Amino acid sequence: MKIFTTAIILTAFVTPLAAQWVQYRTAGIPRNAAGQPNLAAPAPRTADGKPDFTGLWEMITDTAVGNVASRNVGDLKPDDVQPWARALVQQRAENFSKDDPHYQCLPEGPGYTTSGGMKRFLQTPAMIAILNEDLTYRQIYMDGRALETQPNPSWMGYTVGHWDGDTLVVESNGFNDKTWLLGGYPHTEAMRITERFRRTDFGHLDIAVTFQDPGAYAKPWTVRLGAVLAADTELIESICNEEHSGQEHWVGKASDAQKSAVKVAPEILAKYAGVYKGRYLLGPRTVEVTFSNGTLFAAVNGGPKQPILPQSETNFAGTGLTYRFVRDDHGIATQVIEGHVSGDYNYERQK
Repeated sequence: MKIFTTAIILTAFVTPLAAQWVQYRTAGIPRNAAGQPNLAAPAPRTADGKPDFTGLWEMITDTAVGNVASRNVGDLKPDDVQPWARALVQQRAENFSKDDPHYQCLPEGPGYTTSGGMKRFLQTPAMIAILNEDLTYRQIYMDGRALETQPNPSWMGYTVGHWDGDTLVVESNGFNDKTWLLGGYPHTEAMRITERFRRTDFGHLDIAVTFQDPGAYAKPWTVRLGAVLAADTELIESICNEEHSGQEHWVGKASDAQKSAVKVAPEILAKYAGVYKGRYLLGPRTVEVTFSNGTLFAAVNGGPKQPILPQSETNFAGTGLTYRFVRDDHGIATQVIEGHVSGDYNYERQK
């Protein structure tokens, strides 16, 4: 059996295991009686009355991708994707996204708008800067300038911002077409991005990112995510090419799971259906396993149901991950072990 777990996203290798100054308390933030950061306190404001986004933020997004073509990407509908772009997404899915420029340690460009990890915001009246773990940065000009009408395409593009009440509106263009969007979707150099940031309280951001690219999509589409203030820690650099990527183990195609599938009795498969919960990297994770028409399906964190194909009576693959069910004496699954290139993650059955 080929190793399908190697197709998971590479950031599992470049995410720092521990931050610097882990015992250093962030000064000047509200705390509860136990000394913990009070994330529900009112959002701070600058001297001119604008919401202050300054701070270190943990972006909340699903970092476990699996099969990019089956990914639930915002409100994007299949019919809104032009045929050439849809075919490219399928090709990338079949190759487990091995050609993603991110895996070559190149800047993510527009991908930073929806990526996970830690980001530090530095805010002044004339500019807001966003610092990323991989030493890239974004400059949001707040001085009233307009976007370039004939930009020279670049990795990070051109970005300006303005206030709409308490909402920070950020507009970007001028990206080259070498980068990938969330879920492996492509874009052209004509793409324009609009981001809307709201600090709902001291510890939380609501973010909506809208992609508009008539060269690839019939209409704009939006991805929503959030962020939580990362208090009492610091940003630590994470350099892609200093880490062991594991790319030498990236073998096979997504369709190989179908070719190597074995027959398993339906009454056995039915005993694996259930809801499993645990922790993956930075956050909680739910895997819902369902059984329909002789096939098991897995849905991660409320995402789309994807078929998982038996490679043995207890081992399954087909989404870029592997799933191994642990059974009791009656054949009922009590937990599922999800296999990633970063390791195995155990999720206990809830029902």
